[in-house]
Amino acid sequence: MESDLFTVETGSRLVTDVTDVVAAFCDGRGDGLCHVFAPHATAGLALMELGSGSEQDLQDMVERLVPRDDRYRHRHGSCGHGADHLLPVLVQPSIVLPVLDGRLQLGTWQSVVIVDSNVDNTERQLRCSWLVGS
Repeated sequence: MESDLFTVETGSRLVTDVTDVVAAFCDGRGDGLCHVFAPHATAGLALMELGSGSEQDLQDMVERLVPRDDRYRHRHGSCGHGADHLLPVLVQPSIVLPVLDGRLQLGTWQSVVIVDSNVDNTERQLRCSWLVGS
């Protein structure tokens, strides 16, 4: 299995598009599966449409489900950091994507994104692993 680790600047954004990173990893590899993993306790991965208001809708949903305040037992870091540690329960830390002829097989409006509410970290890692059948 081939695997590479990428560093991605997330800044203070909840949603960071990493489609190009994943697509570049898959480029020229033929047919197989790409496993994408966010090795973090406070971030996850998703497929979603971007640029249509979905980012703000996701932000609103996260704020409703896990508000950033002092209610959490996990209290180190900025206020509400405990909510950051609950996010990967809602947004999975990994996804597996089909690849044909070296191209990601995403739906028309799908993008691969890191979802990260942790404002204390502005940089994330993304591990892409290439899986091919026999």
